[in-house]
Amino acid sequence: MAETETAPGAQQFIPPQADTIDQLRAAATGCRGCELYRDASQTVFGRGDESARVVFVGEQPGDLEDQKGLPFVGPAGRVLRRAVDDAGIDPGHIYLTNAVKHFRFELRGKRRIHQTPDRVHITACRPWLVAEFARLRPDLVVVLGATAAKALLGPSFRVTRQRGELMPWPAAAQRPEDFARVPVDDTGKVADAPPARLLATIHPSAVLRADNQDVAYDGLVADLKVAARALAA
Repeated sequence: MAETETAPGAQQFIPPQADTIDQLRAAATGCRGCELYRDASQTVFGRGDESARVVFVGEQPGDLEDQKGLPFVGPAGRVLRRAVDDAGIDPGHIYLTNAVKHFRFELRGKRRIHQTPDRVHITACRPWLVAEFARLRPDLVVVLGATAAKALLGPSFRVTRQRGELMPWPAAAQRPEDFARVPVDDTGKVADAPPARLLATIHPSAVLRADNQDVAYDGLVADLKVAARALAA
């Protein structure tokens, strides 16, 4: 689509004085960084404790998320919650967000059918991810699926090749300097981000699409158990 090729990006909608995730979430309701806001019901921002030990980054909100304004509340979210429990990760210590904050879809009759975000949507929305990470101090980042991997790790990263592998964060990021410095108070003072690790795995929606859902789910849990062991170490 030609109209998406010149998306202005989210940066201009991020208030420089925002100190908390709640302030970012409030600002994101007015984001017009790409055209997806026109058809989506609302912005779906991240949720969870700012002190969460694990940050999960998915693709984009789905139909139910768009209606409710919360990430991971649909079928894929139920798969993720079960996998988190089965892997032994404390659900009280996680923060959930998406690489793209608006639902991209096409209408088929009355149904809204998911469409994968384009590179321009990922690029336009990336400043929100950068802003979220500036206010989070995770021990571990879990990247769910190809879109989130492209947003954080760049277009050459392949989840299928490197899933379940622990990598350094933010050193593994595309443009790690975006995530390397974080604010330490409300005066503008910054410091090095605490060292953390990153792990990529499939998006839970891939389990729902798989020919053998049991095998796909077991693979997701196996990857998350690597994350759980890293947290326990």
